Amino acid sequence: MGHYRSNLRDLEFNLFEVFNRGEILGTGPYHEIDVETARSILAEVDRLATHELADSLLDSDRNPPIFDPSTHSVTLPETFKRSFRAYQDAEWWRLDLPAELGGTPIPRSLRWAVAELVLGANPAVHMYSTGDSFAHLLWLIGTDDQKRLARWIVGKRWATTMVLTEPDAGSDVGAGRTGATQQPDGSWHLNGVKRFITGGEHDLTDNIVHFVLARPDGHGPGTKGLSLFLVPKYLVDLETGELGARNGVYATNLEHKMGLKVSTTCELTFGEREPAQGWLLGDVHDGIAQMFHIIEAARMMVGTKAIATLSTGYLNALDFARTRVQGADLTQAADKTAPKVPIIRHPEIRRSLLTQKAYAEGLRALVLYTATQQDAIELARHAGQTDQAADRLNDLLLPLVKGVGSERSYTLLADTLQIFGGSGYLQDYPIEQYVRDAKIDTLYEGTTAIQSLDLFFRKIVKDNGQALGQLMVAIQDLAKGDAGNGALARERELLGTALEDVQGIIATMAGAAVASRTEPSEIYKVGQNTVRLLMALGDLVIGWLLLRQAEVALAALETLPAGPHSAADRDFYTGKVAAARFFAGTVLPTLTAVRRIAESADDGVMAIPETAF
Repeated sequence: MGHYRSNLRDLEFNLFEVFNRGEILGTGPYHEIDVETARSILAEVDRLATHELADSLLDSDRNPPIFDPSTHSVTLPETFKRSFRAYQDAEWWRLDLPAELGGTPIPRSLRWAVAELVLGANPAVHMYSTGDSFAHLLWLIGTDDQKRLARWIVGKRWATTMVLTEPDAGSDVGAGRTGATQQPDGSWHLNGVKRFITGGEHDLTDNIVHFVLARPDGHGPGTKGLSLFLVPKYLVDLETGELGARNGVYATNLEHKMGLKVSTTCELTFGEREPAQGWLLGDVHDGIAQMFHIIEAARMMVGTKAIATLSTGYLNALDFARTRVQGADLTQAADKTAPKVPIIRHPEIRRSLLTQKAYAEGLRALVLYTATQQDAIELARHAGQTDQAADRLNDLLLPLVKGVGSERSYTLLADTLQIFGGSGYLQDYPIEQYVRDAKIDTLYEGTTAIQSLDLFFRKIVKDNGQALGQLMVAIQDLAKGDAGNGALARERELLGTALEDVQGIIATMAGAAVASRTEPSEIYKVGQNTVRLLMALGDLVIGWLLLRQAEVALAALETLPAGPHSAADRDFYTGKVAAARFFAGTVLPTLTAVRRIAESADDGVMAIPETAF
């Protein structure tokens, strides 16, 4: 068996027992997909991910892509190409497409469950396969010609990229200097350099269509002056789909990275050798709003990737802990003749494993809970309506999926490595690569600090707390409820206290934000606490979701028949209850300390001379 350990049972538990996705399957836009079909999709993708996709992960790290600066080309390892072709041949990419483009519409919750399997086995396979979701965007907001391009992207299996970052701008997208000059035929010529472009050059497909943020001549500064352009590597005859001349966009560097090496991260130069011809998306200047359609999906992907890696890391560590024999049971430590036991018998190993399990499964629930909001948005759109509550809640949850998911996963992967002891530091096990591959998740599509600023200023303050209030009410309802026959009474109480602590952190920050209107330096207190709030709110929501799972598990345990056929289910549900209780008892109480730290923040950190650091 390869490196990847999936958790198909937990995916199905969340989808069908906790979030009741069976209620929307087989109806409306999803009338062709019932619960059994959904289960079969997951099972087939799981088999593919565990074998063909996972097979190349380690080799493509040891033998990374090769950049030829003389031809501006990149060659990927053959093992990875086989994995990529296997995914393409299986045609699961159709799940990202509307029926008009040859797709198979499914709920977003099921789509992200499928994505977890691919991202956990070999994340670059998923990342190189985003052309279909970009084509979907073209279909929704593109001109008639761009909709024809969308058909060719799908039919020809072309790749796409998201091109934002510039060397001198970094996360300050509005400082970008790449320019665009309109031509008499209505096209545009782009000039400039972009950096950190995922999949910017490779030899997997015949063409790559870049979605590029650039500033048209005469447009103002900042993000409002940016527009979004389509710039193909090769020009395209939209009537026939045939490739024409090489366009003036070239890879001029391939970054040497600590991890995720097979996913090429490129510097792209536009218009240096010959004109880089592009077309304005939708023929409207609305670049940032258009790009955010892509960015939000990318942030969901990053969080899912991180969580999938934590999950397989934990399950690898669990397998090791069950078989690695070392030391006597702690109750017999003084007896030198006592038998050695598997390390899973040691309390510290159990504490570590249970922490990993709780976060891996709680974060998975966070991804799928967020995806249920996306389901509601899609169903409303299909009916010609809008679901503003779901839209707001989805916006609120995305920084948690991306920011909390990536940070907790990266930190806890170090704990999975620790289970292996010194062996974990070697390439004999996949954990050291997991750690390196996962670090990027905390950085791209907005660093953790950027996610935290987005959470507080845009998703809470700008929203007037509407989505936050909706979420708080749901958590309060569980904290004050009495389901589970009182079996979770203590855990509900701990959840209620954690809710009060998070509300206290938010109140403190909101007070400082208001005070900054008359005393500008008060905003520094907000800035010091945004990441604390992000992580605290994440822990609160994870604790809430774990307790929701525990309720379902307790009810299931009451109805399970006795006998060996129910043993696996009994263990699964027992583990669900144990993880919820452990998290409530060991993680949620720490939010009280976080609240006190947040409330005591002052301007002292800003008064320290830079030379004193």
